[in-house]
Amino acid sequence: MGYRRPVSRFGFNSLSVKLPLLTAVVCLMAGAIAAALLLKTEERQLVYEEFHKLRVQSEQTLMHFSEFLTSKKKLAQQANMVVSRALFTEQSGHTATQHQVQLNHTDERINSIAANGISAAYLPAENLNERTQTLLTESEYVWNSLSPLLLQDFFNFYLYTTDDFVRISPPNSLLVEGKGGNHFSTHALPLLREELNPTRQALWSGIHFDEVWSKWVVSVLVPVYVDDTYQGFTGSDLELDVLLRHLPEASEDLAYIVFDKQGRVLSAPNMGILAHNNELADKSSLPQAFKQMIERTLQVNLPSLQSEFGYNEAAYLANVVHLTELDWYIGYYKQRDTALFALNDLKWKFSGLFILYGLFVSLLLHQIIYHLILKRLNYAADALNSFGKGQLDHPALPDAHDELGVLNASINDMSGETRKLIQGLNTRVSEKESAQKQANRLGKAVEFSGTGVIITNDRFKIEYVNPKMLEMTGYNEAHFIGSPLLAIVSKEMAIIIDDIDFDLRSRNYWRGDTLLQGVSNEQIWVSLSISPIREDGGRISSYVASAQDISFVKESQRKMEELAYFDTLTGLANRTFFRMQLRKSMALAERGHYAFALFYFDLDEFKRINDTLGHDAGDRLLVEVADRLKQRLRAEDTIARLGGDEFAVLLSGIESRENAMDVAYTIQRTLAKPIRLGNNEVIISASIGITLAPFDSKEEEQLLKHADLAMYEAKAKGRNTFHFYSQELDAAANERLYIENELRQAIKEGQFSLRYQPQIDSTTEQVVGYEALVRWYHPEKGFIAPTKFIPIAEATGMIVELGAWVLREACQFSARLRRSGRAADISVNLSARQFKDVELIEHIATTLKETGLSPQMLHLELTESMLMGDVEAAIEQLLEMKKLGVSLSIDDFGTGYSSLSYLKRFPVDVLKVDRSFVKDIPEDSNDMEITAAIIAMAQKLSMKVIAEGVETEEQVAFLQRNNCFIVQGYYYSAPLTEHEILLQSQHPDIGQAK
Repeated sequence: MGYRRPVSRFGFNSLSVKLPLLTAVVCLMAGAIAAALLLKTEERQLVYEEFHKLRVQSEQTLMHFSEFLTSKKKLAQQANMVVSRALFTEQSGHTATQHQVQLNHTDERINSIAANGISAAYLPAENLNERTQTLLTESEYVWNSLSPLLLQDFFNFYLYTTDDFVRISPPNSLLVEGKGGNHFSTHALPLLREELNPTRQALWSGIHFDEVWSKWVVSVLVPVYVDDTYQGFTGSDLELDVLLRHLPEASEDLAYIVFDKQGRVLSAPNMGILAHNNELADKSSLPQAFKQMIERTLQVNLPSLQSEFGYNEAAYLANVVHLTELDWYIGYYKQRDTALFALNDLKWKFSGLFILYGLFVSLLLHQIIYHLILKRLNYAADALNSFGKGQLDHPALPDAHDELGVLNASINDMSGETRKLIQGLNTRVSEKESAQKQANRLGKAVEFSGTGVIITNDRFKIEYVNPKMLEMTGYNEAHFIGSPLLAIVSKEMAIIIDDIDFDLRSRNYWRGDTLLQGVSNEQIWVSLSISPIREDGGRISSYVASAQDISFVKESQRKMEELAYFDTLTGLANRTFFRMQLRKSMALAERGHYAFALFYFDLDEFKRINDTLGHDAGDRLLVEVADRLKQRLRAEDTIARLGGDEFAVLLSGIESRENAMDVAYTIQRTLAKPIRLGNNEVIISASIGITLAPFDSKEEEQLLKHADLAMYEAKAKGRNTFHFYSQELDAAANERLYIENELRQAIKEGQFSLRYQPQIDSTTEQVVGYEALVRWYHPEKGFIAPTKFIPIAEATGMIVELGAWVLREACQFSARLRRSGRAADISVNLSARQFKDVELIEHIATTLKETGLSPQMLHLELTESMLMGDVEAAIEQLLEMKKLGVSLSIDDFGTGYSSLSYLKRFPVDVLKVDRSFVKDIPEDSNDMEITAAIIAMAQKLSMKVIAEGVETEEQVAFLQRNNCFIVQGYYYSAPLTEHEILLQSQHPDIGQAK
């Protein structure tokens, strides 16, 4: 039974000879392999240690080199600061009159060589002007002081300006014929452009050749900026030889190579390469091994790189580091064999050990022979005994080409065939049981799955539906069995049923999100997958559809979209969604077949409602406004709340102003209806800015700007109105921006002056005081009216600085009048920003002390609106001002929001009747009544009254009849300069000014 191997003719004698020899050979080979692996491991360790030493050497060199470069850069920056302060600041110019420079003129350039030979200067002849003449003189003085110190650390030190002016020390570079400013700009200007150097830091230039000195140098370049304007740069050169001296000396054991990012070799002492010619060695001139190392370094561009290479029949180890400041690479390398000399001794030791190991193995061969023969016979006997007892799981006997091997093979063949027969029967039984269990598991898995499952035949008729599908849809099993598969899709998704059917018939599968048809109208979002089931031959026998309920995911997505694109308070679109819709509308408008209107508005006096009724009431008001807008505007219009009380509306299909006006009137009427907020009823209004697209602009940002400008114009017109954008609004905005920019310069340069309008006692026609009025005369635009620049100064906060100047000038004027024995009371207007300034009281006290003006002679004028915000804080501020002894006036009384209950609490001395009430007297009886009432009220409160804007004799007479005697206006005098007032003092009859 089974295969029988031939018996060796050598019998047991052959077996007893072969086995010891084979064993000895195997043992010796195993020992050799183990020794080789150990030596290889030791060799890798030694190479790793040598790489570590090279890396440490490279990092130390890099650290010392970087410290040296940093110290040079700091020195160059300090020199730059000295040059900038000495030559380009307002304090410069002190040396121009002390040092005269000898200039050498040619047709094309101007040269200047210092008398002491320390420096030289260059300037194109066409650029000579007063500024560059001063620069020639002052720079020589600076270089005489600075360059002897800098040339101890640098090779050259020079200045290059945008006028092509050059000052350099030593002067040799400018003494060479044809050398000028361009000699310094070729390697510097590209590095110093502001777009490449936005931080305006000192930069290291690349290595370049100085043709004058025939040296390779590197420059520290520091830009010079004055008032954010690039003026030029200072440069400090370092010789390449000086830089390379900071590298350790090369030796036979350790060498180095220095190259830049272009692959140019700057130094390789061991290969005889030094940068002493006017051209640097290229990597192509190096041996192939070094060339490959350089190319790999430049390709990977890492801070540190280790590599091995062969050169001159020797292996080398190398470590290359990147010098960031100069964009150089420094590579240290050494022979690999110098690190492995100790390994050779180790090899001899392993050879002796291997011989001893062989002897030890030979001593064991005798015992091995015994075990190889007798034990094998015992195993064969045990196997036969077990087989006879029916135990077939014994281990296989060892097989060999000898007598015992033939016996073992026969036993193995017999037991193997018997085992296969029994195992085949067991396998069939196990497979049948496993298949039954697997079918049961799959059936249970489908039945109890959390995913809805439907199985159809090959014609898409439903044959099985699991309980989860019944639970999701609410139908019973009979509803599905025999129905078409696609009947499960909701009617709302009918548009995709044809696509699903097409994919199933063409590609046999479909995946996507859809809605299921359920008993109720509740939406059932599922992730539906339909796939074929194929028989062994590839034929499709049925289809399986699985539906995973994703309703929660869809609902979460919907809520996330609401959070991302809709305002949580009002439910309107937010700023993000509004900008998206605006971009879409602009894209349609650009095609020329679409027009729309953009409304931009906020609620008038909304802050007052928040402050008086609370923020909760303000929120309810915003919700009510949003609801009214949604009810009155069309569904296709986009209504957005941009933040706070700001709203925007995109109206599609608006092609004329008339249509937009109709909508604006609708919004105003909608908002004008009273709104109930708790126990309070409020009426709200809006200021609306309107712009039309694409007529006003075809750019999104411009359109938003136009709507914003129009809204603010509507506010300026009195609120509760609307205004269309026009180009005049752009002009006004540009004029405001121009005035704002010029205002800062005007304050700095002192372009303002004061005019003083006399305040007259109409009974005696004598001057009792003056009101200080600020005037601005622009050097280019001429006189700029206060009504234009005062509101801008107030809005930007510059009014604080301007008001401080006005107060000081007015007090000095009053003090001078007082010393001359004339009426010296002075009235100064305070702005709202000044009144809220925490340093106002201290500033008034300091000004009075410095000018020597008595506090009783200073009258500070405030407006009603300044006092009616935080009334308690205003009263406290007024009381602090009164402690100084000054007089307080309320200016423009009657034009703002007045409260008599507060007025009687204000420590005010004077009420000034606004010119708007006086100018129409006696034509307007209402103004006469109002003016008379203000005068009477002031007298009841023991206040003085001053009337402004008096221009006619009838107005003077009316005011006198109502006991108002102090007046100011053009009837008596226009605002005067101090010089005009002094001239007028020679004519004491003030009435002559009428």
